Amino acid sequence: MAEENGAAAPQVKMSVLAQFVRDMSFENVVAQKGLNGADVQPDVQVAVSLDARKRAVENQYEVLNKFRITSKNKGNGDTLFLLELEYGGIFHVEGVPDEQLHPFLLIECPRLLFPFIRRIISDVTRDGGFPPLNIDTVDYLALYRQELARRAQAQQAEAQPVQ
Repeated sequence: MAEENGAAAPQVKMSVLAQFVRDMSFENVVAQKGLNGADVQPDVQVAVSLDARKRAVENQYEVLNKFRITSKNKGNGDTLFLLELEYGGIFHVEGVPDEQLHPFLLIECPRLLFPFIRRIISDVTRDGGFPPLNIDTVDYLALYRQELARRAQAQQAEAQPVQ
């Protein structure tokens, strides 16, 4: 009970100030090559990366979700479409301890943006002539942990003496 000892737990305050599409590209390879859609069994691969940076205004941060979605035909490996989307948000964050700020920005903030990203991806694929793609929810905690593990492994490899 921190409050009984006179040290109140910090109150976390967060608000989304803005959301925006920084960059988006959709390539309908099927239409470009004049292929027909018969006998197509799509195999969809989704790659996600994140970036966060402090803005010049105190307690403001920009968080970017970068999605690269490739759909290929399982039968012959031909690409059906490629969608790249960078979707950002500007957040006002207060009361998060410094040691917890990095994971907060790369887990909680993207989680708030995800429903909007999913909607854009669904609309773009539908408007591009394909069935709407409703991607699964991204586990941002697992993504964050994978990145930490990758960085630790890279640092360990750099520390190894070359023989």
